[in-house]
Amino acid sequence: MLRTLLLCSSTRHRFLHGLNSLRTHCYYSSTTHSTKSSSFLGVFFQHRCLRRPIHSVRVLAMAEQSSQPTKKHKHTNRLASEHSPYLLQHAHNPVDWYPWGEEAFADARKRDVPIFLSIGYSTCHWCHVMEVESFENEEVARLLNDWFVSIKVDREERPDVDKVYMTYVSALYGSGGWPLSVFLSPDLKPLMGGTYFPPDDAYGRPGFKTILRKVKEAWNSKKDVLVRSGAFAIEQLSEALSSSARSNKISDGLPQKAVRECANQLAENYDPKYGGFGSAPKFPRPVEIELMLYHSKMLVGEGKSDEAMKVQKMVMHTLEGMAKGGIHDHVGGGFHRYSVDECWHVPHFEKMLYDQGQLANAYLNAFCITKDVFYSSACRDVLDYLRRDMIGPTGEIFSAEDADSLESEDASRKKEGAFYVWSSSEVEHVVGEDATIVMDHYYIKPSGNCDLSRMSDPHGEFKGKNVLIERNATSAMASKHGLPVERYLHSLGSNRRKLFEVRARRPRPHLDDKVIVSWNGLVISSFARASKILKGEPEGTNFYFPVVGTQPKEYMEVAEKAALFIRKNLYNQQTRRLQHSFRNGPSKAPGFLDDYAFLISGLLDLYEFGGSIFWLSWALELQDMQDELFLDKEGGGYFNTPGEDPSVLLRVKEDYDGAEPSGNSVSVINLVRLASMVAGGKSEHYRDTAQHVLAVFEKRLEGTALALPLMCLAADMLAAPSRKQVVIVGPKGCDDFEDLIAAAHAAYDPNKTVIHIDPSDVEETGFWEDMNANIASMAKSNSAADKSVALVCQNFTCSPPISDTESLVSLLSR
Repeated sequence: MLRTLLLCSSTRHRFLHGLNSLRTHCYYSSTTHSTKSSSFLGVFFQHRCLRRPIHSVRVLAMAEQSSQPTKKHKHTNRLASEHSPYLLQHAHNPVDWYPWGEEAFADARKRDVPIFLSIGYSTCHWCHVMEVESFENEEVARLLNDWFVSIKVDREERPDVDKVYMTYVSALYGSGGWPLSVFLSPDLKPLMGGTYFPPDDAYGRPGFKTILRKVKEAWNSKKDVLVRSGAFAIEQLSEALSSSARSNKISDGLPQKAVRECANQLAENYDPKYGGFGSAPKFPRPVEIELMLYHSKMLVGEGKSDEAMKVQKMVMHTLEGMAKGGIHDHVGGGFHRYSVDECWHVPHFEKMLYDQGQLANAYLNAFCITKDVFYSSACRDVLDYLRRDMIGPTGEIFSAEDADSLESEDASRKKEGAFYVWSSSEVEHVVGEDATIVMDHYYIKPSGNCDLSRMSDPHGEFKGKNVLIERNATSAMASKHGLPVERYLHSLGSNRRKLFEVRARRPRPHLDDKVIVSWNGLVISSFARASKILKGEPEGTNFYFPVVGTQPKEYMEVAEKAALFIRKNLYNQQTRRLQHSFRNGPSKAPGFLDDYAFLISGLLDLYEFGGSIFWLSWALELQDMQDELFLDKEGGGYFNTPGEDPSVLLRVKEDYDGAEPSGNSVSVINLVRLASMVAGGKSEHYRDTAQHVLAVFEKRLEGTALALPLMCLAADMLAAPSRKQVVIVGPKGCDDFEDLIAAAHAAYDPNKTVIHIDPSDVEETGFWEDMNANIASMAKSNSAADKSVALVCQNFTCSPPISDTESLVSLLSR
């Protein structure tokens, strides 16, 4: 048994093999999905927050919340002083938890005991399960308190800490997940680790209490070997994950090759029946959709229209399958994390902000291409859900909603999906005379409808319950029930509202009201883009609940308020630095690469889709600071952390585009966009930096393009011989000026930059005189008090001024 606890020869070999996989493969995604995980003993396999373990614990004790100040608690630990919702959930465990910090490290050194590090997040189902089974258990708490210093970390608050130890566990066992359970030396080197552990031995597998005893024995008898093993692991990881470029630019031809290779591999994995690029469990990975749409446009440019249409159909079928599936919340809007089956039906019910922002943009792009309001309505559905349920009083956008909730106010235990599932009798009672239509449309049955796949509900946990799903075309269903389509849609919308009002009286899932800069950046982008792209919807388009049908310009207001909240609360104007997150004040964690990159991307969209020059100016300022804090000026690429915290043992150059894109991929796109706006040496600097970043990941682009879809796209954007520029000149706020901006964005074209300038605005003209004199000159020569015009420039040539939107759309569509 002890051999499995140490990096002895066989374990060291396995670690090095896993490390090689980190170098060459898509090893895990920190938020892509709940990957299959193994314990450090190598014998207990479990899905992180996948809902179907072998022994399947489906009910949870109510998590203690800081919103219950009158309740008396038997235990209170140091986490009670923290701001993180996840840490506060553990504030009354009998475990003597510390937050991550020097106080805990010093105690471990003083006592000469190992550290037990538990990492999770507030909406993680299996994190809740392990809390109920182990961390609320007095016997387990006694073992932890006597033999270890226990530290609890919110991975969303400290992604830098999570990255170090998740990478270690993934290298050692080939996969990882949450809750992440790692044992450390007092100097923070990893000794051993795993994910979720049940409390007791079962089926020949060790329980958590056994594991604690074995670690204690190993520490007492083989401490030096353990510490050396941990140091070895960190050295190897550091070498593997901070590689340098061999040249200053990527090889010619590689970007196009990488895009084709990634697209071809995705096409091979495509599910023609249900859509998606893989099998169950199915995760929306928006970067895959983005890559495929980009590839489709490439094929059109190459004259391969038939191939382009095949790729496009894969994407549209996937987006349609998700929107009609149970992964989509038909009653309240927005998307759940993933589906456990292949048909997008039964989801893991948590809702994450990063999914909402990226999926809204994916549906916007689909609308740009097809002009089908099915896709624009799906985008509105997401954005209206966020406006209703996820935005704070000063414009901040919250992080997530939990999967678990109480079935009733007097229930003592939570169940996953309780807020979202329905019995057929409930639906009949709520919708009354329309029950036949609603139940037929959403496949609602007295026995429950989680029967479409053997993966949907293998343990019968949703027996008698229904997850709404649309299995047939709306037109066919309307015809079946003898109704015109519009009347049928109106009936469905009215009845969804009734269901929504009844559901609103149920106990809600926990809301993680933490504000994360990077995730807000993703959503700022989607709200800003929607404000103009949705102006292309046909006049008189009808919308049905939960879609509100708001004026598109209101979405720009949401984006601006969110950006202003970050500017006011998470940005220091003296140091020009960001903080990572906010809840009852800024977190202690600094801004990370993703915070800068994703926010810059959102600010560029704020500007390009009609916002103030202020947003572009701030984006440039943040890019300078990002380069100062994260850029490896010698070796190329961006590190994920500033490298100023000695307790964070690894600085990683992340490249994997998972549930969230990598900071390096987004940064390359940002640099390409900025380079097309400014001129001279600054433009050249941005392009050179982007080339050097890509050169770091050349081998990965060559060998494992599927792991880096957005980086493939970014590389091709940089390689494009000439980026199209649309320059709009006129008095801002006028209808024709706004219409020209909307027209400039009507067609899908990632290789396009939109610049707008009001010649009467002294601040704007001064900015462009400093940054790009050509833009300032174009504004002066095309200035008119009551008229707006657009100029389309490419290959150092500009079109004559265009004043009507149809001509602009036509020109840009060529």
